[in-house]
Amino acid sequence: MKLFCALCVLFSFASVAWAVQREAFTIAKYDLEIRLEPRQQRLGARGKITLRNDSTNPRKIAALQISSSLNWRSIRVNGKAVQFVSQPYTSDIDHTGALSEAIVTLPVEIKPKNSVVLEIGYEGVILLDATRLIRVGVPEGIAKHTSWDQIGASFTAVRGAGYVAWYPIATESADFSEGNSLFEVADRWKAREAGSEFKLALSLQGGSVDPTQTLLCGAEAGGSSVEAATDRGVRVECSWSPLGTVTPAFAMADYVDLSKTPLKLFSLAGHEEGAAKYANALEPAMKFVSGWFGQPSAPVAIADFADPHSAPFESGTLLMASMAADDSKLAGINLVHELVHSALPSSRPWVYEGLAHFAEAMYRQEQGGRQAALDFLGLHRATFLDSEKEVVAASHKSVENKNVGQPLASTFDETYYRSKAAYVWWMLRDMAGDSALKQAIGKYRAEDDKDPQYVEQLIESAAKRDLGWFFDDWVYHDRGLPDFHVQSVHPWKTDKGVQFITVTLENLGNAGAEVPFTILFEGGEITKRLEVRAQGTATTRVELPQPPSEVRVNDGSVPESDLTNNVFKISAPF
Repeated sequence: MKLFCALCVLFSFASVAWAVQREAFTIAKYDLEIRLEPRQQRLGARGKITLRNDSTNPRKIAALQISSSLNWRSIRVNGKAVQFVSQPYTSDIDHTGALSEAIVTLPVEIKPKNSVVLEIGYEGVILLDATRLIRVGVPEGIAKHTSWDQIGASFTAVRGAGYVAWYPIATESADFSEGNSLFEVADRWKAREAGSEFKLALSLQGGSVDPTQTLLCGAEAGGSSVEAATDRGVRVECSWSPLGTVTPAFAMADYVDLSKTPLKLFSLAGHEEGAAKYANALEPAMKFVSGWFGQPSAPVAIADFADPHSAPFESGTLLMASMAADDSKLAGINLVHELVHSALPSSRPWVYEGLAHFAEAMYRQEQGGRQAALDFLGLHRATFLDSEKEVVAASHKSVENKNVGQPLASTFDETYYRSKAAYVWWMLRDMAGDSALKQAIGKYRAEDDKDPQYVEQLIESAAKRDLGWFFDDWVYHDRGLPDFHVQSVHPWKTDKGVQFITVTLENLGNAGAEVPFTILFEGGEITKRLEVRAQGTATTRVELPQPPSEVRVNDGSVPESDLTNNVFKISAPF
């Protein structure tokens, strides 16, 4: 009988876990206190989280997830313990490849859009763990340089959801081996938490503290909160609001503080030369950013890695990057990126991250010319080309289905709001001109950006030009990419012997753009621009000093799906 009862309880828990909708609740607010014990590689957490029911039905069952290396200790509502069952849940949203999930039975049903506050406690270890990468075939050495999160006696650095679930989340399972599963799950979570708030009190106590170490965490609005440890302990308070464009993270090491306003610079012993490059790059980076985006409103921080091969990561205005590298150009570009975040905060990822990457391209142009900038943008093109091919394939299956991708204005997919957005800002610059775009950026205010058309209106007003068609194809919808080619050319001379060429460009794609084209002739070339709408053609006439030999469309400033059909050779004299 006892065995039968136990089995009934077990099966009832299993049925609840099976029926729970893990993404029904969004965590709208975090208020956590976390104590680190670096020598034991442990953390202990307690605090409150606010769950909001974002589903369409009342809910009494909620799922809360933390890393599988952590364990749930208590969950309460109004000071009273609530029933929950803890179980392992496979998901690559955590570096261990699994989560410790609590299926929570709430005291009452929570109606749609209503909230409940939970008091929570959990603890455990965070060790360097590359399980999720190794099991999909990534070589162990590379996997550990990518999945570098850990708490350690000499070096601590931990990123948030998508890397390590050191704070509670609520997502469906993500699997690296299943296409874009991980990114889709992470993007949905970011979108749901776009307006959420996160307050963190990070502390070390007594014997856990090494007085030579510095504890810091990134904060989007307020720069980085930094505190030196003492033998009496240390407490650092951080906040991230909103969460949509930032992943909470913290770090601690025996840093050498080389800060210089507005830069907080933390290097490790032996990396002084690399740190000096950042310090020397600050003034030109500041001058460039101030000219385009205004003065930084808060400090930015660059923190060094113990492992020089660790992949860089940013959390708000905190960038973690190795200073063992000796590339001074990279130091300046990294600074430009973070300073733009400080000068121009935004809750829209395509504005916040897109402008920062666009600024990197412009800074590369300032250092090495337009081709250097286009080469940089070309690296971004590769990251979203496959996704856009899926959009094109889907649109070909159905004539009416021309918007199956993710609109830039609302996506939290890093592939789009970083890489594609950088191209969008570059194209806007080419169309509007530097002066008009600077004017529009100067008038941008995050608190006024409540309408999706806000940015369009700023740029149109400054440029005195209708750009609604461009925003419709590139920002408000995802129409895929253009595909340009030279449909026809017609060189001819006037009665007075003046050489002309008539060029017709065709766009086979579903997104329009203003594209540059170059006419080559003996001794030189001429470049012009032409607006070619989706599935359309455009024709223009150009005067030449010599008969043409070749026409090339697109210099790489417009991302397109096919670059193999962009050259038209004029093989015979006309």
